[in-house]
Amino acid sequence: MLPLPGGARLVNLQELEIGVGYGQQLFMASFLATLRSGFCSFLSKCVAVYPDAELVEAEGSHTCTVYFHGINFKMSHTTGIGLSAAKAFIAEGAKIVVVGRNADSVAEAKKLLGKDAEALAADATHPETANNSILTCIEEFGSFDGLYHVAGGSGRKFGDGPLHELTLEGWNKTFELNLTSLMLSNQAAIKKFLELKTSGTILNMGSVLGFLPSPKYFSTHAYAATKAAIIGFSRSIAAYYAKDDLRINVIAPALVETPMAQRAANDKEILSFIKTKQPLDGGRIGKPEDTDGIAVYFMSDQSKFTTGQVIAVDGGWSVSEGQD
Repeated sequence: MLPLPGGARLVNLQELEIGVGYGQQLFMASFLATLRSGFCSFLSKCVAVYPDAELVEAEGSHTCTVYFHGINFKMSHTTGIGLSAAKAFIAEGAKIVVVGRNADSVAEAKKLLGKDAEALAADATHPETANNSILTCIEEFGSFDGLYHVAGGSGRKFGDGPLHELTLEGWNKTFELNLTSLMLSNQAAIKKFLELKTSGTILNMGSVLGFLPSPKYFSTHAYAATKAAIIGFSRSIAAYYAKDDLRINVIAPALVETPMAQRAANDKEILSFIKTKQPLDGGRIGKPEDTDGIAVYFMSDQSKFTTGQVIAVDGGWSVSEGQD
């Protein structure tokens, strides 16, 4: 059993649907969680989140303020990383606040998650969203113990790609979606923890593309830059706030199958590559629930002596060559 932070309950800052041009829908979501007091049974499975519908772009469904490629709160898709994590947290006794931009999606999320979740309609890229969500967590559940920011979104439609083709819009939009939103949610959480003078945990969503590039199939260089920046940012604030008993860690998924990862999931050549690049469990694309276990660990007191770490939930990506 994993003891949860005293008096905890979780606030899930959401899976945010950000409409994007070219018919592409980006999902961002951040999870603020307050873990309910008591114990949390340990899950042996890992949950992975990815950004670019592709390799998550290893992160995939990253969520809140980060594309949650797989985790749409458009209930037509209920297998994303963000949604999977929300269900896992509730199963472990957490109370969550889900925040989404699309009112219909928010209503569907509330219906699916039930009485242990609050749902708010808001845009995670706006500075006030994280603050309001944290306040809701405290008002509805009595405490605020953690933030789970599943961040990641593809800027491909805006012009992200190889450096010689990368547009300024693609660069700026990718950073706004993946990094600025994460900074805002982390800042709001840190400020509240310091104000309350309590310990707390923050879990950010990264991607293996932030440190293990795949030049042939996943060459979105702005995206990779944001994922590398998430690691540097998270470790830097982990070092600074460790004295305040605040923990900040990162999950780095590889390719995870979500609604946003269909480009890769439907490409036979990429699937053949993934067979040897992610060889675990028969060689496959990750599932949203593959990252649930590690998310529960970091959001609970089981990780109370762990900070500044980057854990790859990648099916073997980081130790495999991958054959074309």
